[in-house]
Parts: sequence; structure tokens; C-alpha cells
Amino acid sequence: MLSEQRLRAVPWNALAGLAPSLGPAIDEVLAGAPAERVLDRLLRRERYDERQRRVAAEAVFGVGLWRRRLGAPAPALVLLARLARDLGACGDAASLLGVDASPAPVPRGLAVRYSQPDWLASELARAAGDEAEAAADAFNVPAPIFLRARGSRDEVARSLREDGVETKPCLHASAGLEVVSERPNLYGSRAWNEARFEVQDESSQRVGELTGARPGMRVLDLCAGAGGKTLQLAELMRGQGELHATDVDAERLERLRRRTERAQVAGLRVHRRESLPGGPFDVVLVDAPCSALGALRRGPDLRWRIDPTSFAPLPAQQRSLCLEAASLVAPGGRVVYATCTFRREENEDVAHGLEAERPELRRDATLELWPHRDRSDGFFAVAWTRVK
Repeated sequence: MLSEQRLRAVPWNALAGLAPSLGPAIDEVLAGAPAERVLDRLLRRERYDERQRRVAAEAVFGVGLWRRRLGAPAPALVLLARLARDLGACGDAASLLGVDASPAPVPRGLAVRYSQPDWLASELARAAGDEAEAAADAFNVPAPIFLRARGSRDEVARSLREDGVETKPCLHASAGLEVVSERPNLYGSRAWNEARFEVQDESSQRVGELTGARPGMRVLDLCAGAGGKTLQLAELMRGQGELHATDVDAERLERLRRRTERAQVAGLRVHRRESLPGGPFDVVLVDAPCSALGALRRGPDLRWRIDPTSFAPLPAQQRSLCLEAASLVAPGGRVVYATCTFRREENEDVAHGLEAERPELRRDATLELWPHRDRSDGFFAVAWTRVK
């Protein structure tokens, strides 16, 4: 398992003396606090050296992620000792933490072995089939950092290298770079200060490229959110044409406006939902609200805080957005529907439903991405052309 291999490389011996500070932090995560916030407060409060900071991060995130495999409910330090000893191969972990920790229960089944709620293991088995174990393992490994270069990808990579950040070109996204340096100082780099890249997963970049947006078009991002794909569309259009972005979340639109100003993007118009201009558009992108299960790697304890009953209204919302997009696209224009989840009800079922209601849409492409296959977040996208 890749997820266990990486745990064996953690310097667990740095646990010595950290039990008094790590125990309460892990308790917070087990009680439902987001691991990222807990870790941030811990690292600000404690004067850890570099090795201690790394092991603290693995402890807080790791127990949050692996709690079921480790035998929760149990005392936080017992779970941590099992993580370091049973998965991380640190034989003296229990003595370093001053606890008596029996071995973790023998893992049986997908849910326990990969530490998932039963509902998530069921969803994953249904969606991934024979690849469910490989997918579950990949969702337990931290996601790589991907960048979208603005301008020349080679020049951005060269600039980052001068500041000590090594990257390599993405295999599929034409402007994508994968960061390969450990603990890179991206936001201290000259390339960041000059707004020469955006942090954007490769899967998201591939969806943006699927739109076929180009200079001179009239384009609408119907669910812009904070604008990662919107800014990508602006790059593809090179400031020529009309790019409109809207969302029901006013706070996210404000974040998009700030990002637009920082990147000095030309030709982008941000609208509140009620002031959206009419069609027709050459491209309409529907990056729909979804269950976001494809991004589980980005929140190691997120799986324990999701309420699966909240998924029920999503397909109807997604269908409504797709129908709106179909009504706004011009003949010969393109509709792209995307989600960052692997649930069929939100993916192919929505796409087939739209095709049944709007037969003038001809499917051109389907994109289904998984972390174990593509190393990117899980994503689904369909592109249609309106033929009449």
C-alpha cells in the first residue's frame, strides 16, 4: 500500500517529549474539529524543530485519517502509538509516548483496512469496482501540489527553480506543473509575487481545457465559485472576447474579484446571479456543486465529518443547472458539465438525463479521473455541442 509506505518514511523517533502537546490536539480532531486548523494552532503555539513539525503533522492528520483502522474509540496517544508502530514501523513508539498500546485490530474489509465510514466504502466499491482498493489507497495519500503556469510554462518552472522550488510538467494539462520539492515556499517565490502561476489541480485544468474556450468567444462560467477555472478560461481567451462569471455565493464571488485584480485579468465580468446577462454563449461551463468525494485527499479527516444524507438534493440541482446551460448556449456552442466526485447519481445519471431532455446536445467527450490512475483529484466531466 502506497499509503503505508509513506508512513514508514516519517521520522517517528521525533515523538519523544511531544505527548503532552499532541494528545490534546488529536483529541480535538477526534471530537470533530478540522485537522488543518488544529495543526495550524499547534504549530503556532509550540516551538518544534523541523523533524518535530513533520511528525506532529503526520500525527494529527494520520490519527484523523486512520482512526478506524487504529481501533477508535481509544485514547488519542494509544491511537498515535499504533499509527507510528503498526503502520509506520516505529517499534518503540509506545515507549516514546509513555503509553501501553495493544496492537490495532486486524483489518478486515475495505472500510476498516483503508479507514473509511461504511457509507464511503460502499460508494467507492460501487463506483470503482475491481479498482476500489487501489482507489481507497490513493485517497489516503496526500495530494500533490499542481500549478497552472501563466505564460510560458518553461519560464515559470525556471523562475521557481531559481527560488528553490523544483517542478515537472504535467502529463495532460498543457499549462500544468507538478511541484516535486518537499515543503516548497511557493508564496515566497518571485513567480508568485509576479502572479505567474495559480495553484490548481491538474484534473481541474483538464476540465478547463475541455471547454475549448479561445479568443473572441462569448463564455459563461455558471458556477464560478472562487474562480480557479474562471481564471484559466481568461488565460485561454487571452483577454479577447467576453468572459462572464457568476455564482450564488457572494463571498466566493468577492474572492474571485480579488484574484482577478491580483492576476490583472482582462475581459472578465463578475455578476451576481440575479444580474446574469442573457445568451447566447459560445461556451457554458457548469462546474456544479457536488458531494466533492473526489477531493478527499485534501482533507484527511473530512470523510468523518461528511453527512451522506446531504447528497440527496444534489442531482436535481445539477440537472437544473445543466438545463439552464443548455438554454444559454448558441447553436454550434459547447456545454461542459463537471463535478469533483465519483458518484454515478451526480455524474453519468445527470448527463444521461440532460441528453434525454435536450437531444440537440451531442456528446463530444467524457472525462473520468481517479487519483490511483491519474494522480489528480477525482473528477468527472462531459462536453456537448449544441447541433441545432
